[in-house]
Amino acid sequence: MQSIVVKNETQQHLRRLLEIISPDDSLLILMYGSPDPDAIASAMALSEILARRKNITRCTLAATEPIRRQQNRELAHAMRLTIRQLGQVDPAAHRHIALVDAQPSFFSESLFSLRPTFVFDHHPRQGEWEAPLADIRPAYGALSTVFTEYLLAARVRIPRNLHTALLYGIKTDTDNFDRDTIADDIRAYTFHSRRANIPLIRRIELNQTPMSYLKYFDQAFHTMRHFRGRRVGFLGQVESPDVCVQVADFYLHVIGTSYVVVAGIVNDKLIIIFRGDGYRQDCGALAQSACGLVGQGGGHRSAARIEILLDVLKTELKGDLSHASIDRFLDQCLKRGHAARQTAQIPSPREDPS
Repeated sequence: MQSIVVKNETQQHLRRLLEIISPDDSLLILMYGSPDPDAIASAMALSEILARRKNITRCTLAATEPIRRQQNRELAHAMRLTIRQLGQVDPAAHRHIALVDAQPSFFSESLFSLRPTFVFDHHPRQGEWEAPLADIRPAYGALSTVFTEYLLAARVRIPRNLHTALLYGIKTDTDNFDRDTIADDIRAYTFHSRRANIPLIRRIELNQTPMSYLKYFDQAFHTMRHFRGRRVGFLGQVESPDVCVQVADFYLHVIGTSYVVVAGIVNDKLIIIFRGDGYRQDCGALAQSACGLVGQGGGHRSAARIEILLDVLKTELKGDLSHASIDRFLDQCLKRGHAARQTAQIPSPREDPS
C-alpha cells in the first residue's frame, strides 16, 4: 500500500467530494457508451467510497448504451451489478450526477444539459463545460488507477470484488501496459494483484468473441485496404461498436501493420475506431485532426474513437452513404489528418528547432 503515491490533488478532490455529498443525497453515476471494465470499476469505487464514508443509500449506476461486449457483461454479472440504461432512469430524480470515464462534451446536445456535479476522467479535456468537481487525469492509463488513490485516501477497506474489478480495469485500458501507461498504473496493478480474484479474470478473458462477429473478420480480410503499414476498412452496418474494436485489435497484430482504422454504422452513427502500436502514430491526435471537425470523440496515443452522426455524414457526402462513398470519405479524412499532423510537427523558418 505504501508504494502507491496518493497525490495532493486526489486528497483535495476527495475532501471536496465528501463536502458536497450528504448521507441523504441521491447520486446517479453515469457512464458513456457501452461500459468497459475501467468505467465499471471506477463507478464501483466511487459508490464504495460514498457508501463507507457518507453512508449514502441511493446510488444508481447507468450508461447511455447497454453492455455489449461479452467479457464486460460477465464482469458486471460477477460483480453483481445492475447497470441501467439512461432511458430507464430519471436523472432529475437524483440530487447529484457523476460522470465516470466521460466528460459532458462526449454526450449529445440533449444530454449535454445534464450539468453533472462530478466529472472523473482520464481522457484529455474536451469542449467547454464546468462542474463543481472535475478531476481529469490524461496522463493516467486507466481511471481505475485514479480511483485506487481515492480509496486509499479515503481509508476505505477494499473488498475483493473491487480489487478484482480495478485490476481488470487497469489491465484492459492499458492493454496489458502496451498503451499509454505511467508508473502509478503499474503500482496500482501490483497492489490489486495481491488481493484480486485472478482465476475469475482469466475466465472472463477466455470468453471474448461472439460467433456472430466472425463474418466481420472475414469481411475485413477481403475488403481492408493496406498502404505503408496502415490498414483501413469500412464494415457497413454492424451490430455493435465492439465489432469495430475487436476487428481493429485483431488486425493490428498482422505483421507490417503500424495502425488500423475500422469503421461501421451502428444505429444513427458512423463509429470509427483507431488502433496503433503507439510508436509510429498518435491515434488520438490523428483521430482529432482527421475527423474532429465532423465528429465527436478522442483517445490516447494507441487507441481512439470518433462518432459521426449519419445526418452530419449525409450532408458531408451530399446524400451518398454508399460503401464506396464512405471508403473515400475515410481516405480523405486520413489524408487531411496526416497533412495536419505533419504541418504541426514542422517548425516554421522563424522557429528555433532546438
